[in-house]
Amino acid sequence: MTASRQGFKESSNIMRCQLYYVSESQHSQVADIQALIIAHELPIILHLELFTDKLSQKRRQQLSQAATQPILLLDEKNKLSWLSDGLSVAPEWDKLQRRVVSAGRKSELLLQAVKITSDSQVIDATAGFGHDSLILASTGAQVIMLEQQPLMALLLLVEQQRMSGLANWQKLMSRLHIINTDALGYFATLAADAINDTKEIDKKLIDVVYLDPMFPEDSYQDSKTGKGAKVGKHMQALHQLASPPTLEQEEQLLQSAQAVIRQNAQTSGRVVVKRPQFAPLLAHQQASESWHNEAVRFDGYFV
Repeated sequence: MTASRQGFKESSNIMRCQLYYVSESQHSQVADIQALIIAHELPIILHLELFTDKLSQKRRQQLSQAATQPILLLDEKNKLSWLSDGLSVAPEWDKLQRRVVSAGRKSELLLQAVKITSDSQVIDATAGFGHDSLILASTGAQVIMLEQQPLMALLLLVEQQRMSGLANWQKLMSRLHIINTDALGYFATLAADAINDTKEIDKKLIDVVYLDPMFPEDSYQDSKTGKGAKVGKHMQALHQLASPPTLEQEEQLLQSAQAVIRQNAQTSGRVVVKRPQFAPLLAHQQASESWHNEAVRFDGYFV
C-alpha cells in the first residue's frame, strides 16, 4: 500500500479532497455539492480546480499517482466520481435500471433473503455505493443507508440528488435516507431511543438490518478451485478507505444489529449478512438460513 493510500484511511476530523471540474458552466453544480456537504455536516473540505485537459486514462493514472488526498471528478455530464488508482468509480445508479425495474425474489437473491414488503423499513448499515439499497427500495420499502466514510456518503448524496431530477426515479429516491455515521454508533442511538421513548405508537419499527461488511481482498474466490467472485473496481476502491473488521468488531456488529430488531418491538425480524460464497460466517455465528449462488451468499439471522 502506498503512503498516499494509507493516508486515506487515517482517521481525522476533516477529510480534504481535490475536486476537478471540467467547465466554467459547472459552478452551480459545484455549489450544489458544497451545499450537500454543509447540509449533512460532512467533515469534508473541497479544494476546487478547473481542469481543461482531456481526462485520458493515462492522465487519470498520473493524477492518482501524484495524489496526496482523494480526488473527485465532476465530468461533462455532471456525474461525480472518485478517482481511485486511475479508475473513476461512482454509484452510477442509472446503470442498475434494468435490475431495479425487474427486481423480485426470483431474480434477486437478496430479496429472497430479506423477505420485505412495501410496508417494511430496512437499515442498510454498510451502504457502500448503494447498489443493494436500490434493490431493497425497489420493493417500496424505506431504506436507511448508513455510510461511515464521508467521501462515500458525499458520492451517495450527490447521486441521489442527480437521480431525483429524473422523473422515473423520484419515488425510489424518496425512499432512500442517507446518513454519514458508523453503524455501531447509530445502533446505540436507536437502543437509547427505544429505552427512553414511552410512546410505542411513535417508534419506528425496523424489519431488517442488512450488513455487507468489508472482507479481505483475497477471500472472494476459493483458493483451491478459483471459483467465486472477482474483486471489481468498486470493491477495490472501498478497500482504500476501509479495513475489514476484526473478529471482535464482527461480533459487536452482529450483536448490535440483532439488538436493534429486538428493541424495536418487532414480533419478528432478521439480520441479513452478505458474504462472498466461500467466506466464513460473520463472527463465526451459525445462521438461521442461507441463500447462495456461485459468487455470493446471504446469511439470515432470525430474531
